[in-house]
Amino acid sequence: MPLTLHLGADDLTRCRFAISPLCQTHEALRMLRRPARHGYHRAWLHRVRRTLAGLDLSPLWLFVPRVGGYTPDFLGPPPGEPYPTIDDELARMRATDPALARVEMARSLACTPGLTESPRGRAALDDPAGTVRRLADLTELAWHALLAPDWPRHRSVLAADIAHRSRLAADGGLQALLTGLHPGVDWAGHRLTLRGYGDHAEAQRPDGRGILLMPSVFVWPDVVSGFACPWQPTVIYPARGMGRLHTAPAPRPPEALARLLGHQRAGLLAGLTVPASTTELADRHGLAPSTVSSHLTALRAAGLLDARRQGYYVLYERTALGDGLLAGGQGGPAERSS
Repeated sequence: MPLTLHLGADDLTRCRFAISPLCQTHEALRMLRRPARHGYHRAWLHRVRRTLAGLDLSPLWLFVPRVGGYTPDFLGPPPGEPYPTIDDELARMRATDPALARVEMARSLACTPGLTESPRGRAALDDPAGTVRRLADLTELAWHALLAPDWPRHRSVLAADIAHRSRLAADGGLQALLTGLHPGVDWAGHRLTLRGYGDHAEAQRPDGRGILLMPSVFVWPDVVSGFACPWQPTVIYPARGMGRLHTAPAPRPPEALARLLGHQRAGLLAGLTVPASTTELADRHGLAPSTVSSHLTALRAAGLLDARRQGYYVLYERTALGDGLLAGGQGGPAERSS
């Protein structure tokens, strides 16, 4: 039967979003183990293939089954705050109770016949504290090698997804939010059902801990749930816009808009397809951060951009006026045929 999360009134009042660099790292590793999920990320895989060739990830692969199965939750526990840093999350991972880690590792190893009794499986279970340290060190290495260079772009896509779904919730309530997460997610009668999980018993009773929703760049085409106690029930779903993450260049602004605003400001406005920081925009457009900051200030003063703080970052995004001006620029008099 599908996986069903029973959510009481207290759970629904504690429905929240988060962006977790640690969870993204482990979703990327899961994706690497499952070739059917590579489709949207072939350009990224091409770029990191030499890096991957130089990494020995075998201790992590021990706990990432190739087909289905369970990956220990302590490898990517639900974050306690909306926008944790990778350093904070790795510290939390390293502080995992060895007894809990052993239970989760044993459950993961049991998904692959013979792995529990293998020399590597026995060694991991005999020293759970040491295994946690080694896995955390290797996860940190994978983060810096595979995700950190692209993290500003990933974070922007995830932030844009959360902003979109927050608007859905504001306009249509929890029904609109929860039913729009993924085609495999249903919401009815206080039950959040995740189809495609195979034979699962009911996993979660209402207990007031709420539910955590996390967009992911790497989870496609699945939607997954972390439901083992003591972790907060979590649903990880594919983020909107992830398909353009590694392939779409910054769009070229309409010529009419470039004449009105100047090429750099028009380019920045057109390039904000998802929220982005000053540093990210400077890298993408090949401009000095001080120049980008000046242009963003002018565009914001004109009502074309909004700015909001997200954790340690200030993200800029187009307003409705900015969207309208960009759309109008596509059909300026000089660009129409007469």
